[in-house]
Amino acid sequence: MKAHRRHPLGEAPELKTQLRRIGAKGKYRRKRGTKKREQDRDEGKIKRIDTRPPVVETRGRIGDWEGDTIIGKDKLKRLATSVERKSGYGRITRLGAVSMAAMHEALERQFRDIPKKKRHTYTYDSGTELGQEDAMLERRIGMAVYRAYPYHSWERGSNENWNGLIRDFFPKGTDFATITDEDVRRVEKNLNHRPRKRLDYLTPHEVFVLGKGPTGAVQT
Repeated sequence: MKAHRRHPLGEAPELKTQLRRIGAKGKYRRKRGTKKREQDRDEGKIKRIDTRPPVVETRGRIGDWEGDTIIGKDKLKRLATSVERKSGYGRITRLGAVSMAAMHEALERQFRDIPKKKRHTYTYDSGTELGQEDAMLERRIGMAVYRAYPYHSWERGSNENWNGLIRDFFPKGTDFATITDEDVRRVEKNLNHRPRKRLDYLTPHEVFVLGKGPTGAVQT
C-alpha cells in the first residue's frame, strides 16, 4: 500500500497563506515611522506665517517678500512670481519644469541682484513645488523663509494682487511655452513702473529702487 507523504505543515496547508500574511504585517511594522510621523517631521522643518516678525504685517520696512507660481495651459509650464510687500516691486521668472530644484534656481536668480538690506523674509504658500528644504532655500536667497497655511491664499495678499496684475497680460489658459523671457521682462517692467494709488501715485520702482516715500522724499 502506497504511503501518503506528510505535508510539512501537517494537515493544514492553508497555514501557508496565513504565515505569509503574518510576515507581511511584520514587515510593515518595521517601516520607519508612520505617514503621520513623516508629516509631522516635514512640518517641523518649516516656519509658519504667524511666526514672522510683526514688522512684516505692518509693511514697516522694505525687504519682506511673498511668492507663488502662476499655472499656464500646460500645468508643467509656470511663472515663478515674487513681490515686495511695502513697495509692490515684483519679479517674474519662467519655469520650464515644476520641481524643487527649478524653483530654488529661479528664486536664486530673482534675488541675485537685490541688495542684502532689501532681503529680510520670503513667504510662500504650501505648494509642493518648493519642497520642504526651506533651510537650503534660505541659504540660496539670503532670507528667512516662511509658509502660509494650506488653502489660505489671503495670507499672501500682496502676491495674490501681483499675480492678478500679471494675469491681465497672461490670462488663464495662456500657453507659457509660447512666451519668451523678453515677454516676461516687458510685463515685469510695465508693472514696476506703473503708478500705484496706495503709494501716493509713486511707482514700485521709485519706492523700492530709488527709495522715495509718499511725499517724494528719498527714504534713508
